[in-house]
Amino acid sequence: MKCVVRTAAGGPEVFQLVERPVPEPGSGEVRVRVHISGVNPTDWRSRRRALPRGMDEQVPHQDGAGVIDAVGSQVDPARIGQRVWIWEAAWERPWGTAQQYTLVPDRHAVALPDHAPFELGAALGVPALTAHRALTVHDGGPGRIAPGSLRGATVLVAGGAGAVGNAAVQLARWAGARVVTTVSSPAKAALARAAGAHRTVDYRTQDAVAEILDFAPKGVDIVVEVAPGANAALDMAVAAQGAVVAYYSGGESERLSVPVLTSLSANLRWQSVYVYTVPPAAKRQALTDVAAAVNAGALRVGEEAGLPLHRYGLEHIADAHAALEQGVVGKVLLDIP
Repeated sequence: MKCVVRTAAGGPEVFQLVERPVPEPGSGEVRVRVHISGVNPTDWRSRRRALPRGMDEQVPHQDGAGVIDAVGSQVDPARIGQRVWIWEAAWERPWGTAQQYTLVPDRHAVALPDHAPFELGAALGVPALTAHRALTVHDGGPGRIAPGSLRGATVLVAGGAGAVGNAAVQLARWAGARVVTTVSSPAKAALARAAGAHRTVDYRTQDAVAEILDFAPKGVDIVVEVAPGANAALDMAVAAQGAVVAYYSGGESERLSVPVLTSLSANLRWQSVYVYTVPPAAKRQALTDVAAAVNAGALRVGEEAGLPLHRYGLEHIADAHAALEQGVVGKVLLDIP
């Protein structure tokens, strides 16, 4: 089979397209014939780091979609032939999705309904599970995403045109929240509106605090934050009493500094969200809720859903990584031959 591996840390040039034997699933594993591999910022960031301990090479990418074609012992044989989306394939494991066949634990391959395209399946994983966690850490909140679960809440999504931002907008709308999002251009505003945002605010040309408070005079209850260091002052200015700022990203040297007394008096919560290490119960709930959203048609991809697709062949994985690092707007995918 064709697969991409890396044996060292570095830029996109460390990837090699090689031939490897088709692997056999072990106990509790399924083998997936991968149709599409999803590329996330976490993939190029991990590429820059050394291989996990004990590995000589690793196939990249956490997310993907395809069809189960073999199962190991302790797995229901009826799963063979099932369309699935894959999450955290390469987290502390050698088998990512940038290959024709991959092995994952049974629970890491989630059923993908016939009406959902593989492009959507490959775009779930990291973005949707991250967005779910950010939307469900509010103190006293429902802890889950379902129709009506966020009714009465106002959500601010920073960077509504990004992959996590897009998933957060769609999930929040499905759950009944009012959603405002910040963007940096009219084109990105159009994408955020396509995802379902009620209001978009261009922070480069508008008074973001005034616009957000016009939309939510009592403040926002949940902030899904991509740049906490840069946006801390804005977040504090628009946060409601008892709000949570759930941040999931940041630059290598980014620092979060907030006035203690202001956060204290507002009972403001600053919550980090690192999808790989969220509590197991929260991860299980996220998988359940995201699968339900997919089944209900509440999660979509494509420009009409606010998430343009950028497709590359497996042999062009270096170009795909370079495009993502350079800030391409939308979802980067690898088509697996």
